This record gives sequence, structure tokens and C-alpha cells, in this order.
Amino acid sequence: MISLMNALPGAVAQGLIWGIMAIGVYITYRVLDIADLTVDGSLGTGGAVCIMLMLSGHNVWVSMAGALLAGMLAGMATGLLHTFMGIPAILSGILTQLGLYSVNLKTMGKANQAINVDKFDLLVSLRFIKGVPFFQNTILVVALLLILLIGILYWFFGTELGCSLRATGCNDKMARAQGINTDFNRVLGLMLSNGLVAFAGALLSQYQGFADINMGRGAIVIGLAAVIIGEAVFGRIFRNFALRLLAVGFGSIIYYLVLQVVIWMGIDTDLLKLLSAAVVAVFLGIPTWKGRYMSRAGKRR
Repeated sequence: MISLMNALPGAVAQGLIWGIMAIGVYITYRVLDIADLTVDGSLGTGGAVCIMLMLSGHNVWVSMAGALLAGMLAGMATGLLHTFMGIPAILSGILTQLGLYSVNLKTMGKANQAINVDKFDLLVSLRFIKGVPFFQNTILVVALLLILLIGILYWFFGTELGCSLRATGCNDKMARAQGINTDFNRVLGLMLSNGLVAFAGALLSQYQGFADINMGRGAIVIGLAAVIIGEAVFGRIFRNFALRLLAVGFGSIIYYLVLQVVIWMGIDTDLLKLLSAAVVAVFLGIPTWKGRYMSRAGKRR
């Protein structure tokens, strides 16, 4: 039990970092109604760009800004493939993800690139969980970043442009009838989403001390798990848009806490990906099961 308690702070910190990524997934999956697989590549892009910029002498904020811009460019590539070339959204994401593998490899020059916390001024790190001043604690820093990002997104989606983006996801035909440029909104939404994913990748690479070519593999599953768990647990309580985004962050934390408990119980870690897929499948099926149950209950009455 002691080892589990010692591991929980790290799980919370990692859950918060992935929560930022999950908010990016929420924008495409819920707001735009697009299944975007670009995130498996853009997460690694954010990590690779951040680490390489820091190794070349740039400070952490400039490096993270570079990662954000790189993610937005990846999202723009997917958006243009979808809107300009007419390729289905899911296939556009796969094509961009495939291309990003080579981009990330060329960015780092090899399969992985490490960074030393003792030589570089990192914003977050696994070492900053315990035994550091409270203002340097990774959990606090990432939590503040998460709240700040939610505040910015809440403001943006309340603007005319943000509302038009939400309208595009709700009813594409009606939005076009109102004079909204839906193609532009899709590209913008994908850029915003993958920018957040790459930003999370920059934080994750600092946290674990390295960027790896495969660090984004399965990211879409983790993001969907966080979205679905957050909605299932807090959906009835958090109805405000900002609170829904916060629920996604909580869902990511819950996901990583569950994984930590699973590891502590001694279950084979090779099965974690299978467990993640099962969790997402179950939570995705809950609304359907509820609908069938309510329908049958109504017929009995």
C-alpha cells in the first residue's frame, strides 16, 4: 500500500498533462464531431520540437511555444487534406500522422532524445513531484496551466468565431446556410486541437526527461478515455462548457489513477493497452445501453 501511495502523486501529475491533450481531443471529437487521428503524431511532434529547441539553447517557454505552433501546423495539414482535397477526416488524420513519423524522426535526428533536468531549466519534471518548493511542484504547475487553458478556451468559444466553430460541429448544413465558412472552421478547430496536443507533448517530454518517436502511439485512445470517463462521471453535474472541459481533465486523472492501481495489483503491464481499449469501449457503449433500457422500461409501462 505504501508503494501505491507513493506512486499516486506521479499518476495525478501525468493525468493532468494528458488532460491537456484530452481537451484537444474533446475539441475535435465533441465540438467539431470529427474523429481526428493526427494526435498520435502531433503529441510526439510537440515533444520533439520542445526538446530540440531547449537543447539548442532556447528557454522553456520559447520551446513550448514552438511546440504549440508545430502542432497547429500539423492540424492545418490535416484540415487542408480534408477540406481542400476532399479526403475524409479520419483518413486525413491517418495520412498526417504517418507523415509526422518521418518529420519527428528528422527533427530529433534519432528515435529518441533525452534532456537532463540538472543541466536545463525545465518547467515540469518527475523529480519535481516531491521535495521541491510548492511553486515548483509539477502537479501545481500543470494544474494552473490546465485552468488557464480552460479559461482561454471558454473565452474563445464565447466569441463570434468560437460560436461559429461550435455551430459547424452541431449542424454543418445549417451553419453554411447562415453564411459560416465551415471549411475554415474545420481547419481552425483542427489547428487548435493539435496545438493543445503538441503543447501537452512538450510538457510530457519534459516530465519524463526525453522525447521518443513512439511517445504518441495510442494517444487518441487515452484522450477518448479521458473524455468519455469525464462525461460519464461528471456529465450531469458539469453542464457549463468550461466545467465540461474541466471534467475531461478529471477524467484523465481518473484514468491514470486506475492504471496505477492496476499496475499495483500486479496485472501484466503488457495488457494496459488492451485495458485502455476495453475501458473506452465500455464507456462509449453506456449511452446506447441506457437508451435501450429506458426504451424497454417505457414499453413495459
